Amino acid sequence: MNTSGSRTVSVAEFEAKVLEKEEIVIKIRASANTQVFDFDCDRKAAGSSSVTDWLERRIKPLIMNNEIVIIAGDYASPHGRTKLETLRASYEK
Repeated sequence: MNTSGSRTVSVAEFEAKVLEKEEIVIKIRASANTQVFDFDCDRKAAGSSSVTDWLERRIKPLIMNNEIVIIAGDYASPHGRTKLETLRASYEK
């Protein structure tokens, strides 16, 4: 993902865009006015991807050094090897 020349958005706006596009709840540990690179993926990641791969490829390059927490449907943090399809399904319970 190329971040050069990308616009920045607030942490809250970034979290909302991830939820809308990826159907995954994340929380970035930063003040509300912290700016991160915009999340502008055209489509959601494949359900067969692991949480760790998704974080490393799509999210971490955009949030700089901010800490991130993923919240599953049971309010726990999923294991890194959890598949995205399993994580997305956890919100339906």
